[in-house]
Amino acid sequence: MSRFVSTLATGAAALVLAGLPGLAQAQEAVDERTGPVAYANAAALAIGDDGGSVISETQRSPLVPGTSTLAQNRFALPGSDGERDAVGPNYLLTLGTFADGESPFPDGVASRSHRVTATLTDTTVPTATAEANFALRDVAADATVVAFEGARSHVECAGADSVTSSTTAERLWVRDEDGELEPVDLPEGDEPLTLSNRRFGPPMEVPDAAPETTVSDVAISRVTAFEQLLRQEQWRDGDVTAAAGWQVEIVSHVRDAEGADLRDVTTRLVLGGVSCSLPDGFTPATADRADLADETTPPQVPVKIPAGATAQDTANGALPWGLGLLGGGLVLGTVALLLVRRRTAAPVAERER
Repeated sequence: MSRFVSTLATGAAALVLAGLPGLAQAQEAVDERTGPVAYANAAALAIGDDGGSVISETQRSPLVPGTSTLAQNRFALPGSDGERDAVGPNYLLTLGTFADGESPFPDGVASRSHRVTATLTDTTVPTATAEANFALRDVAADATVVAFEGARSHVECAGADSVTSSTTAERLWVRDEDGELEPVDLPEGDEPLTLSNRRFGPPMEVPDAAPETTVSDVAISRVTAFEQLLRQEQWRDGDVTAAAGWQVEIVSHVRDAEGADLRDVTTRLVLGGVSCSLPDGFTPATADRADLADETTPPQVPVKIPAGATAQDTANGALPWGLGLLGGGLVLGTVALLLVRRRTAAPVAERER
């Protein structure tokens, strides 16, 4: 957007926001570039060093107290033709919901909505949570190969010496050497669970590959460091950072009909990736809203990094996608925050973005 267009948009937004009731009583914002922040993502997938990647929408905590929640229209990955073009047609990750008779999960696992949220609390402490069932299907084999029930990752950054993170799940299944989906124990602590010679292949088509001879090794572990997340460039860390989530690495040994090796394909997924960060010297704010009017209207703030796909290098670290937060939210949020600097805090109701 040119400077001229940006100026017009900002001016128009200011005129609209200036007339909103109660705006002057809204919370002073945290710094967008260095202040406390949390991020939450449903799922991301990347293929090797020369393959593609796809990442779902990432929720960012608002700049004033409130919660950003992933909309339920994100229910699978890849979820569009562009995302499938980036990572191939053979893998489909379902985020917990399904129609009657079309369950990708083992018997007894009910359809359920995900909950992926990034929050700035009333005391400006950032937290993030991702809760979902995950089922990864090999579409070519018409089979589920990895499934989590009740997966949950959570982080909270209350201070430099008070940072917590957890990654849990109720149950886990992986396709075995005979092609059956079988329950397995969750990984212990930070150690990976490693399983070899599973009967499924890579996410993309490989010329001359034979499904009957191709196998995959699976390693499942907990995310313990920010660098392990698959993320957009806008997803930043801070002086103090915590991260959580499930990481699934699949190495597919692609072979021809005679069993000769054609190539290995490495696929990495991060399920329920979350993080929170603080600047040095962070001190939680005091929540005191006794003198606020009931009609207080909170300002809009940018709370989502768009989803997308890329065919570029996807080594560990930030993915070159989602070059801006939602345009309208960014303009409105920036102007609103300028208008409400140094004002008293106001409660912000949870929204779906």
